Amino acid sequence: MKNILKLLMVFLLPLLLVNACRDDADRDWTSPEPSFKLYDTTLGANVLYPTMENNPFILNWDNAVSGSGGYSIMISSTSDFKSKVELAKSGTNTLKTTIGALNTAMLQAGLSPYSSQTAYLRIERGTEVSNTISFAVTVYPTAGPVITNPTAGSSLVLDGSNPTVTATTFKWADYTYGVNVSYKVEMAVTGTTAFMLVGNTQNDKELAVSNFDLNEVASKLSLPVNVASNVDLRVTATSESTGGTITKSSAVVTFKLTAYQPDFKALYLVGGGTAVGWDASKAQLLYQNQNISEIYTYLENNGEFRFLGQQDWNPINYSLNADGIKDDYKYFATWSTNLEVSGAENIKFTGNSGMYKITIDQNTKSIVVTPSPIPTLPSNIYLVGSIQGWDATNAISMTQVGDGIFEYDIAISDGAEFKFIGQQSWGDLDWGNIHGGGNSGYVGPKGDNDNIKYNGGGAMYKITANIKMGTYKVTPL
Repeated sequence: MKNILKLLMVFLLPLLLVNACRDDADRDWTSPEPSFKLYDTTLGANVLYPTMENNPFILNWDNAVSGSGGYSIMISSTSDFKSKVELAKSGTNTLKTTIGALNTAMLQAGLSPYSSQTAYLRIERGTEVSNTISFAVTVYPTAGPVITNPTAGSSLVLDGSNPTVTATTFKWADYTYGVNVSYKVEMAVTGTTAFMLVGNTQNDKELAVSNFDLNEVASKLSLPVNVASNVDLRVTATSESTGGTITKSSAVVTFKLTAYQPDFKALYLVGGGTAVGWDASKAQLLYQNQNISEIYTYLENNGEFRFLGQQDWNPINYSLNADGIKDDYKYFATWSTNLEVSGAENIKFTGNSGMYKITIDQNTKSIVVTPSPIPTLPSNIYLVGSIQGWDATNAISMTQVGDGIFEYDIAISDGAEFKFIGQQSWGDLDWGNIHGGGNSGYVGPKGDNDNIKYNGGGAMYKITANIKMGTYKVTPL
């Protein structure tokens, strides 16, 4: 019998050793059994705000059973602590820190701002660990976005021959937020703080910018053309919650930007369907602001027109880029539905006769014709402004000298402002300097105008309002 038992032990011992080794191998060493106790605690609030930054956060635990050295207080976003960060170290069995430090550590551990998640916390000392405590918490952001494109020192050359093509896509890394976050992308000349807005996004961590739009920003920053200039880029994140608004900006990234000189064309309107007629020497120059050329003017039903590059028939003509049009005249890539090809040279207007706004975008080579807010020509025009005390009820009646054309001679002082109205009261019939205050020579109707401003020095002038052609003049007498 003893011999049988000995034989059994010989056979069983290797099996027991194998199983013991297997148990050691299968053990999850990232979650060892606790060897000392961490006492549960409270944050005082489940939702954290920046105003709590200096509030205390205190932890207590029993002394470790063995070993020496300090304690490491660890935080993780998962219960297995496979990805963990150190909140702090302590030489005793107590830690007193702040909510701000705790919030930062939880962000580093992977918790997202403004979203309720579970944070796990334990104490480590050498090979010994405490039990794990956990709590639901909503953290707040503490750092700004990190720009990933462009990289520092890189170069970007804008392409003036392709203004609507994307020049670059600015990109950045940031938290995954539990609320909407607005991003503002700005640029400045290196060494200055005069940042200019490039664009905005909501939640998206990238912004595509065309050659033209970025060149416009460069122009506003007064960058020289065809020269590589150092510029600074920054991204600012703004988020809102019950605790208020938090704004965080990225570090500045400096790169080189080469701007170009826009090649915008002078466009002159001519045609039998317009107020100009077919006299090329009187072709009407459109009001131009960068890539946009526009005018409020009269168009006749089924009337024809086109655009010239000068007040002459040659050398430049512009018409629709469509079959049947002369190759040298083809220009507009898209057009509104009230326009169509007429013959080999002209554009036909198919809408009702009246006042319209012509808008041309030279970047996209598009032309759009839309009704003016004041669709018909006025029977009377009155002059009102500082030159007569801004009294609309006693506005000065101007003399009609043509279809939609009115004149008046008057002394104009420095700093004078005035506009034209179609009745002796403030009403819907109202014309002034197109878009905003100034002295552009172009009129805009109510809703798209402001005062005409003129320094006359007290001399006499003839004021001419040509509502039909969308212009005005102030001529010394």
